[in-house]
Amino acid sequence: MIIGPVDGQRSPRYAGFSTFARLPRLEDVADAALAVVGVPFDAGVTFRPGARFGPAAIREASRLLRPFNPALGVAAFDLVQVADAGDLDANPFDIATALGEMERGFRALSGPGRRFVALGGDHTVALPALRAVAEAHGPVALVHFDAHLDTWDTYFGEAYTHGSPFRRASEEGLLRRDRSAHVGLRGSLYSGDDLLDDERLGFTAVHSRELDAIGAPGVLRRILDRVGDAPVYVSIDIDVLDPSMAPGTGTPEAGGMTSRELLEILRGMRALNLVGADIVEVSPPFDHAAITAVAAANLAYELLGIMAEQLAAEPAVSPG
Repeated sequence: MIIGPVDGQRSPRYAGFSTFARLPRLEDVADAALAVVGVPFDAGVTFRPGARFGPAAIREASRLLRPFNPALGVAAFDLVQVADAGDLDANPFDIATALGEMERGFRALSGPGRRFVALGGDHTVALPALRAVAEAHGPVALVHFDAHLDTWDTYFGEAYTHGSPFRRASEEGLLRRDRSAHVGLRGSLYSGDDLLDDERLGFTAVHSRELDAIGAPGVLRRILDRVGDAPVYVSIDIDVLDPSMAPGTGTPEAGGMTSRELLEILRGMRALNLVGADIVEVSPPFDHAAITAVAAANLAYELLGIMAEQLAAEPAVSPG
């Protein structure tokens, strides 16, 4: 029997446990095909901190979400068991140790008949997530929504930061180099060579400025053509949105997407085989009226709807 969210007509939305969309906790269900998991880690940031508080803020903002998604025509929480898996413990003082802890946590939530949406945390958390997903599915296509490349090499000699996860992932063979893309890039770079170096790592790019010419439908077509039938991991840095819509983040850049544009693109990605996702870099200390957390909660909701629909269509997998 599927256990759904707490009924907002019986218990006020502001009451009770603060789980994502008021879903049951993982320990309160027999098994879950789809999990939301928090990763309160921000030891890899290079500018403004605070993303360790992102998962709690996104959960709180998600209280307003209702069970039926009219844009997708899906009641995701009726299709498969969805649960909130709580937060992964990650050492706040040792990045290497934290990466191993996160990878073990993600591994438990991925595999045949299982998917997860991770709530960061800074973008460092994408690397252990990709390690776990690639172990289950082989190298995956990456669709990376971000103002920044995140394929730089090191910061102050440190190889594992929120600016380097996708260089490490490409080097480790976790990604399909012929199928991966950045979307929403903008802002200044260290050098013109940054883009050339990124191409050598296997990425194509859709820059934020291209939205004016091709719109959200054009961006979606570029993504679908690039990914094809490969299993795909979606990684969303909330700073892909313009700071007017997502001020609560560590490295804001002017000229970003609107939340409406990004939601529309995500909905069009239901044609792809989504095997995992994250939403990262929400920093509540810099947020105003929770608008960044609200955007992140709604992005997670769309991803959950697509994954639930896809899992429901797959052959049943026995628990364990």
